[in-house]
Amino acid sequence: MVTVGSPASQTALALVQQLWLGGVRDVVLSPGSRSAPLALALDAADTAGDLRLHVRVDERSAGFLALGLATGSRRPVAVVTTSGTAVGNLLPAVMEAHHSARPVIVVSADRPDRLRGSGANQTTQQAGLFGVFAPCHDLLPGVSPDELAVAVLTACTAHGPSQLNVQLDGDLLPSGPDPSGCWQRPRPATRSELEPDPLSLPDAGNDPETLPPGPRTVVVAGDEAGPAARLLAEAGDWPLFAEPTSGARIGRQALRTYRLLLGTALRSRIERVVVVGHPTLSRPVTALISDSSIEVLSVRGPAGVATDPGRVARVLESVPRAASRGDNEWFASWQRADQQLSALIDDSVAAQHFSPLAVAAVVGRAVAADTTLVVGSSNPVRDLDVMATPWTPHQRRFVVGNRGLAGIDGMVSTAVGVALGRAHAARSIAFVGDLTLLHDTNGLLIGPGQPRPALTIVVLSDDGGAIFATLEQGDGRFAHAFERVFATPHGTDLAALCAAHHTEYERVTDLSRLEAALAETPDGIRVLEVPVERGGRRSEAAGLRDLAQLVVTPNDRHG
Repeated sequence: MVTVGSPASQTALALVQQLWLGGVRDVVLSPGSRSAPLALALDAADTAGDLRLHVRVDERSAGFLALGLATGSRRPVAVVTTSGTAVGNLLPAVMEAHHSARPVIVVSADRPDRLRGSGANQTTQQAGLFGVFAPCHDLLPGVSPDELAVAVLTACTAHGPSQLNVQLDGDLLPSGPDPSGCWQRPRPATRSELEPDPLSLPDAGNDPETLPPGPRTVVVAGDEAGPAARLLAEAGDWPLFAEPTSGARIGRQALRTYRLLLGTALRSRIERVVVVGHPTLSRPVTALISDSSIEVLSVRGPAGVATDPGRVARVLESVPRAASRGDNEWFASWQRADQQLSALIDDSVAAQHFSPLAVAAVVGRAVAADTTLVVGSSNPVRDLDVMATPWTPHQRRFVVGNRGLAGIDGMVSTAVGVALGRAHAARSIAFVGDLTLLHDTNGLLIGPGQPRPALTIVVLSDDGGAIFATLEQGDGRFAHAFERVFATPHGTDLAALCAAHHTEYERVTDLSRLEAALAETPDGIRVLEVPVERGGRRSEAAGLRDLAQLVVTPNDRHG
């Protein structure tokens, strides 16, 4: 490395080089003064073609963009901010990264330690700001190369977010007529440049447990469960309850209508459940895996947590094996009910013509081979869960969402990041609600010259928060306050909003047009607004539960 300029600029260059050695290839930057040497070093690395730099003016969106890039690329991704409140705006993304084990590295520029508590401008206690959500390395001015290398390597190989708080003192800018000339790709590499895969389940280093035959077993595959859940269900010939973002909603064992069938007599026959990943979509599943009267086994995930909301599970360090295939009639009874209920739901949805469930069905069918789908929280992911037929194996589909904490914030930026991280995919789609879009409109704020994905965003537009109608607060007793404090209608003109962001927009009111649009590859980001009614959500949910009761046979009730 050519050393040019101040100690601060040299530290910044060394840090960026260490990030590159750690496998970082995408960095998100929100501009600021204290972070100026980092910004210039990143610009130089981007100009040289060694890093891809994404500049965003809003730190909250920047954090979620980094989260999406880490999800899509399966690499560590850094997000760089200046000091002060800029760092605090990253907290929502860091929380999600912690709970979903995404390797997001916060590089926060800071004033020197001597200014903390002095009232100096934009100076606060930002080292360790994220607390339990991200370990912090507080790097002093003039940090040694070895200490810097260890801190960056630790962050790049973590199963979750980290903070590198970089104290920069003295002159911040490099000297010389061409500061960008100081960048050189570090050679030789001091550590393996092999791509890490922090999103896979950790290897506990021991042989997986073998489950004895006998108990009537189901496999619950939550977010990021991966193919191991599907392989377990296939080996045991057990029903597979796989959420759309599980990576396991594939093949014959996966049941489309599992959460509705859990409201029938079939549920009472379950004797053992194996939980893989982080299931979050339905209360029936939560009740099932919290049931102390059955055997519950939960596999510890990459974030170090085994999903066990009822505190009844025995925790496993790896996905178990099935000793042998189970009772053929056990799976057959669930499969038969699932096929019949799926047909009844499809007939009911077809009779309504244009409904949220019909839209979700079209989106599910659009997830063809080599397609990326980012699905938003609230109703979109639940509608998809009911309507998406399990997909065919070995076709490189990638379906993800922010299910660590299941918030609606940051989803546009997350989707942009995922699409950019998987630029090789044939098609990228996001499926979100209108409130989710409005919560992160700054995700559409992408400056000239910045990387832009080919991404179609389907917006299920019902002018408010329809999911609350299906919960307790949707009961008629609360009708006097429901619209104001839960539904929150907004009346926003999404066409005008997209125009303000120079984003292609289309209002789609026909399912055939939606299907055709999703088969297209846009030139950049495109928003498809699909207007639907939300008034019937509560009765629709009740109707689905009623349909489930129609497919249960006497044998299903008594076993």
